[in-house]
Amino acid sequence: MFEHFSWLPLLLALTALTLAPGVDTLLVLRNTTRGGGRDGLLTGLGICSGLFVHALISAAGLSMILLGSAELFMLLKLAGAAYLVWLGIQSLRSAMRRRGMTMESVAPQQVAVKVSLREGALSNLLNPKPIVFYMAFLPQFIDPSHPAVPQALLIAALHFLLAMGWYLLLVVLIGWARRWLQQPKVAAWLDGISGLVLMGFGWRLANSQ
Repeated sequence: MFEHFSWLPLLLALTALTLAPGVDTLLVLRNTTRGGGRDGLLTGLGICSGLFVHALISAAGLSMILLGSAELFMLLKLAGAAYLVWLGIQSLRSAMRRRGMTMESVAPQQVAVKVSLREGALSNLLNPKPIVFYMAFLPQFIDPSHPAVPQALLIAALHFLLAMGWYLLLVVLIGWARRWLQQPKVAAWLDGISGLVLMGFGWRLANSQ
């Protein structure tokens, strides 16, 4: 079933998608700064779990229905945009709270596992880009003479491993710079910039054609 795969083009395409700057990477960076490596990795896990949903939807042909309905696609875009704006507002509120704090009072926030996972999953599932990518991407590698779902899940699994490896690297790098990042003024600036960028992503998504 998998012997027909062009493994090198497949891996190159998945790697390019993983490394491309976007909302998911920004969210992992923000949450790692917020709650430490555990928060960042759980956020990445939530993001990557959404890949299997996109793969299954695409393999089942539901993406074609979604992309063929301008109203449904617009609703998805608006929901994703609203969620990004909400995340941005949360970051801006966090930036305001950090003002006036002393170095001794700065510590990673205790974030519940379900919060990190939910933020990551919603960031991915409400983003139309993976749906479009998987719908355009999967047909190039799926053999129509075999069941589509196992092949789609294999591609999603490879994407999952690449993305989690990338997020792990980001978490480690942020961990090395954590003392500097936790300085109140630096943390406030990072939260503020993250908030504005997330809101900008939301505005761009809501107004994209």
